Amino acid sequence: MEGYKIPAGTSIGHVHLKVSNLEQSLDFYCGLLGFELMTTYGTDAAFISAGGYHHHIGLNTWMSKDGPPPPKNSTGLFHTAILLPTRKDLAIVLTRLQSAKYPISGASDHGVSEAIYLNDPDQNGIELYWDRPKEEWPKNAEGSINMYTRPLDLQGLTDEIKKEDT
Repeated sequence: MEGYKIPAGTSIGHVHLKVSNLEQSLDFYCGLLGFELMTTYGTDAAFISAGGYHHHIGLNTWMSKDGPPPPKNSTGLFHTAILLPTRKDLAIVLTRLQSAKYPISGASDHGVSEAIYLNDPDQNGIELYWDRPKEEWPKNAEGSINMYTRPLDLQGLTDEIKKEDT
């Protein structure tokens, strides 16, 4: 079927991660990032979500209990990108990470979005981001999206929390 394009309404429903320690992962994803535990599958798997969906992230130890992280220079998932609804939501998560002294591996302004990068306890990459409104996305002269990677102004981001409070 030449020329086929996947439907515009298609989305990524969930990611399922192999983890070494389920409780440690739940502490990170639910306790720190704020996801909600929806259900467990015995003692080896859990399903978590934002807003009551059946699950956005599955966590399991079926083949990875007490296992080491995968080698950095190997194939596999680069990161899971978690889209937050607003810039303020990203700022709130950033302040939670900073308060917990949780390490961040990067922070970038991509023109179309702003993102914070970190690793979960098993060294799975995580991107936490928000999208700017589509009409604000930078464009090239031909009209295509002009994404870039520039340092993210973390202070400007955290100031977002104060804007609505004043």
